[in-house]
Amino acid sequence: MKKILWIGLALGTLAILLGACSSAGVGAIDQDGDRALVIVTGVGEVQVVPDIGYINIGVRSEGNTVSEAIAANNELAKSIQTALFEQGVEEQDIQTSNFNVYQQSDYDFSGNPTNIYYSVENTVNVTVRQIDKMGVILDASARGGANNIYGVYFDVQDKSEALSTARLKAVQSAQAQALELASAAGQELGKMISIDSSTTSPEPFYAYGMGGGGGMAESVPIASGQVSVSAQVQLTFAIK
Repeated sequence: MKKILWIGLALGTLAILLGACSSAGVGAIDQDGDRALVIVTGVGEVQVVPDIGYINIGVRSEGNTVSEAIAANNELAKSIQTALFEQGVEEQDIQTSNFNVYQQSDYDFSGNPTNIYYSVENTVNVTVRQIDKMGVILDASARGGANNIYGVYFDVQDKSEALSTARLKAVQSAQAQALELASAAGQELGKMISIDSSTTSPEPFYAYGMGGGGGMAESVPIASGQVSVSAQVQLTFAIK
């Protein structure tokens, strides 16, 4: 009969678990007759300084007719674009992501419509390659007429070196767990049978919202922080 003993590692303390556990820092010794395996998951993480940023900038306009609302929106959008160009943002780094036109109504206390008008929303994604200018660009966008700035986030253009380091750390972590698990179970670790890996690159997000139009204070203080690049591996070893 096949028997499975789960052993979890948490802060250096070994515990025998009777059910499924979190994958990070968890191993299993699988014994079926003469066949015995230890399966472990290791995680490696590297912090890197971002070198590129992204902003979602929008402008919302209203008018008594669709054409009036669109004309007002186009004027503000051109003003924002000019402001971005003046800060060194290239045309290819400005991309329209959303454009909406919709009807709106005002109502009296009885629920009867008193006024019908139209709203236009235009949102662009802006790539900022000089992230030290992020605050200045945000301020320039607001002064140019942006009345919706949905967020700022940062990234690393080339993650290959960071991912390589993260994978190395993940393998080292998994190997150390396998040795500890085998020793705790009174077994000797054998050769590696299989390895599976996956990577994730979560990006720090700086939420920033504004409405109503008008300029901000001089340069908006923005902290780019660091980007976390992580890798996860699952190793399977034979037990001697």
